[in-house]
Amino acid sequence: MKSVRCLLHLQCLRLLDQSARSAAQCAPLLQSSSSSQPSVLHKTQHQLLRQFHSSPAWSKSQPTPADDHKKDKSLVTNDDLFEQVAKDVKVKATFNKVVDVFLNRDVRRRGHVEFIYAALKKMPEFGVERDLAVYNKLLDVFPKEVFVPRNAVQRMFNHYPRQQECGVQLLEQMEEYGVMPNVETKVLLVQIFGKKAHPIRKYQRMMYWMPKFKHVNPFPVPLQLPEDPVDVARFGLARIANDLDAKVTVYQLPCTDITETGEEITIPHVVGIQSPSQMELLAKHNPNKPVFVEGPFPLWLRQTCVHYYVLRADPPEEKVEEPYDPERSLYYPLRLDVDFGRDLGDEENFDVEDLDEGPVFAMCMTGRGDQATLNQWISGLQENNPMLGQVPTLFRVNAGPQELSASADAESGHAHRPDTETRSEEKLQRDGEPGVIVEEEPQRRQGRNQ
Repeated sequence: MKSVRCLLHLQCLRLLDQSARSAAQCAPLLQSSSSSQPSVLHKTQHQLLRQFHSSPAWSKSQPTPADDHKKDKSLVTNDDLFEQVAKDVKVKATFNKVVDVFLNRDVRRRGHVEFIYAALKKMPEFGVERDLAVYNKLLDVFPKEVFVPRNAVQRMFNHYPRQQECGVQLLEQMEEYGVMPNVETKVLLVQIFGKKAHPIRKYQRMMYWMPKFKHVNPFPVPLQLPEDPVDVARFGLARIANDLDAKVTVYQLPCTDITETGEEITIPHVVGIQSPSQMELLAKHNPNKPVFVEGPFPLWLRQTCVHYYVLRADPPEEKVEEPYDPERSLYYPLRLDVDFGRDLGDEENFDVEDLDEGPVFAMCMTGRGDQATLNQWISGLQENNPMLGQVPTLFRVNAGPQELSASADAESGHAHRPDTETRSEEKLQRDGEPGVIVEEEPQRRQGRNQ
């Protein structure tokens, strides 16, 4: 190899020497004919230049304008491709258009793994994260019959691990959003990775477990929650209620009103729920002991968080045991009078910690958690529960979601916040409702809520 390189080097030196000699001989001729014959000068220069030869490697290393244009195209990332194609509207049609653009850009589909990862990340933005056809279209991006292992050794050593991990990641995202694969998904996986690859095993596990767990939840939550806040409140209250006989009541609908001064006032919605057993408990409540309005407590419905309030009382100091009714439940008796033989090691007493937070009389959801809105709820409850007119009501209400944002804005602007007791006294004087008292939240409960 060294001798070949030396011969090539000597040949190049000879060519350079010959070109230099010819240039020296033609120099006077070029000077004399430069003014009279410019065409002869051009031909002579062209002949001189043609005597220099370059290697093929040197010519390939020099970039051309066409190569620069291709390089600029290759530097476009997959995220930029999604943003360029889907500029205005991000829907399923534009997502499929981006996939088609990538498929038509290169026959060999270079960079398909990076494109699939970027597409999986962009699917929630286009609203296709639960569309089975889109997942099958992404699987179709993989080249077919390229990553299939040819023998047992390749199958043993995880043939093309990067592509298999990408396929498993796609199936895991389908499982996360509850999308069950179909026969087309299996056919694509077999064409891409073969019958014994990791994505096929993942597909088999999904097809075994997902049909079993699909309808196992007795209280399912719909994928698309209603947009109306009153309907969301109805659904949330019916979900957390412990009685099927509980009745949902809409005490106030949301609306917007304009006063005489031109000020726009938004009235929030108030939706409550109460069961017949809760009405009986409230009727038996001691009028000398107060009831409490507490909240807000969070409730998550899919990706939506709603807040509810409860009307409850302190637990009774002395528990009164009600007489046992043996015919209350024939199939599932509440007590068994059976005398089993005990051993010396059996314990007759069990350390059970009883935590009684008191009875809950009603629950509600509202768009604004201030005292005036909750007073509307209590006033609506008095129609079916006249006992509330005799029982003092204490409010243990923390700042709701809207109140928290309002307080943050006030603190950022260094606004003065009046004292809670002063605001409560002014509201009592303005409302003039007897038996309604505002009480600050105790420290122990504040710590627990935090």
